[in-house]
Parts: sequence; C-alpha cells; structure tokens
Amino acid sequence: MTVIMSLDDNQKNTVRQWIEDGLQLNDIQKKLADELGVSMTYMDLRFLLSDLALTPRDEEEETEDSAAEAEDGAGAAPDSPEGPGDELPGEDMAGDVSVTVDELTRPGYMISGRVTFTDGKRAEWFIDQMGRPGINPEDPDYRPSQEDIMKFQTELQRILSRSGY
Repeated sequence: MTVIMSLDDNQKNTVRQWIEDGLQLNDIQKKLADELGVSMTYMDLRFLLSDLALTPRDEEEETEDSAAEAEDGAGAAPDSPEGPGDELPGEDMAGDVSVTVDELTRPGYMISGRVTFTDGKRAEWFIDQMGRPGINPEDPDYRPSQEDIMKFQTELQRILSRSGY
C-alpha cells in the first residue's frame, strides 16, 4: 500500500487546473510524478480527487452515458450476491463489479466492505486509520483486472460520497 501524500494548496490548485483542462487520470498521475515529484497509485489519485471533490471529464461523460442507458432499461444491475445488511439503501453495481459497505466496520479500519469482480472473485476492501485503501482477495493469488479495479474505484467513490465520506 502507498501512503497518500499530502499536497500543499499550490499543488492542489495545479491538480484542479489539470482536471479543468480535461486531462485523464493516467495523465494526471504522470504529471504529478514528472512535474511535482509526487508518486501516487491510481487508487490514491482517485481518493485524492474525491477529497478535493473533483470529477474528471471522462467520468462525467461516463455518468451521462450510464444515465441514458438506465432510461433505456439497459445496464440494470442484478441483485447483489452479498448477504443482508451489507448494502447501503439503494446501492447498485457499476457494470459487473459489486461493492458493498459493512454495516459494522471491521476493527482497525475507518470503513470496510466487500467487492465482487466481473469474474465472480470476491475480496474485502478497507480504508485504514491512516486513510490508506487496501483490498484482501479471498484467494491470495488473485489479482483483479485493471478494468475491474477502475470500476471498483468508481463505484466505491460513488458509495462513499453518498454516505458522507
């Protein structure tokens, strides 16, 4: 796990400008390293943008596309495979990735939950007391695809922001 580095106000404003300029997350991640000397994982960057209440333009377009699909009836999510009490009211899935929040957070974490990826593999996710995200797959050798990780991060950000985090 990587510790999310604290950015000063000037660096935060630079990131805001990159978002306004329409840069995608991988471009911002590269610029952070190249121009500001800040190395950050993709997930750390997602949480940083969430903390700054910023949404990249490519995600805004995806959200509009998803809303159009929902109106057409396409993209309706099946019921979650998780047990009762694991979901937030009105929670649904991002594509084929299902994310739930634990009703009772596991000890040592600020928040925790479960994720089921497109291939049916499951993992526990958490954000520890230092604000660091992590995933513990049921199968220790399992590594979700990059696409599944991106879907997981998008859905987790949506759920957490709706929950007041």
